[in-house]
Amino acid sequence: MKDVKTAPFVRDMCKMTANMYRLGWDERNGGNISFMLEEDQVKEYLDIDRPVRNIPMDFDASFLAGKIFIVTGTGKYFKNVIDDPENNLGIIRVAQDGKSIDLLWGYEDGGRPTSELPAHFMSHIERLKVDPDHRVVMHCHCTNVVAMTFIHDLDEREFTRTLWRMCTECMVVFPDGISVLPWMLCGNDEIGRATAEKMKEFRLVVWAAHGIFGTGKDLDEAFGLIETVEKAAELYMKIAHLPIKQSITDQQLWIVADAFGNTPREGFLEPRQ
Repeated sequence: MKDVKTAPFVRDMCKMTANMYRLGWDERNGGNISFMLEEDQVKEYLDIDRPVRNIPMDFDASFLAGKIFIVTGTGKYFKNVIDDPENNLGIIRVAQDGKSIDLLWGYEDGGRPTSELPAHFMSHIERLKVDPDHRVVMHCHCTNVVAMTFIHDLDEREFTRTLWRMCTECMVVFPDGISVLPWMLCGNDEIGRATAEKMKEFRLVVWAAHGIFGTGKDLDEAFGLIETVEKAAELYMKIAHLPIKQSITDQQLWIVADAFGNTPREGFLEPRQ
């Protein structure tokens, strides 16, 4: 079999985690990624019928039974993934009863998947119900988005409208808008359930005073969604204290949406004139 460390999905995870750390989005062991893989992809590199070990899970993921994911490890630093993927990443398969996972590769130091795996699985489940091409859940601590949650109304409509107005591409990249949760304790099922509920309608959920949960059909799409929101938040944070002389209007946002064939989230823009 081929060396799994040369697999595109392992290399892409290594590059992505290194880039996110470089951007300052994943300090220390902050942040986590789960990426659903096709079985045929994995079979080129691993014997999926010979798991390394079984890891019990306090969550019913039976909806995802048999699905294979590559996932960052709990307590692991994104900056170390690229040099030591076998300890910082794991390839796992959800057991048929949904109550445990089989480790197929990785976590060689005895580690486990991110502690927020149930939250990831909840979001995967809801996104797959509305988008069969969905594959990635990405969580990080984007600096400007987090800062924005301290000074901006957390109403989803108002939060989204502010971001849409920051640069033209925002309406192109996330016409479906942004969901926002108030501060909640991280690392437990409550915030996971609240996030998953939002994922029924949104691809990205902001956690006030914490970070972002973003999704997509691949790593680039999930990253690009988060990256665009973070850029818009950075622009907002640079000008929020200044007098605004002009901005993108709702009517201009309608023009952008029409030009790119997008449908803005209903009720988030003022009606067309």
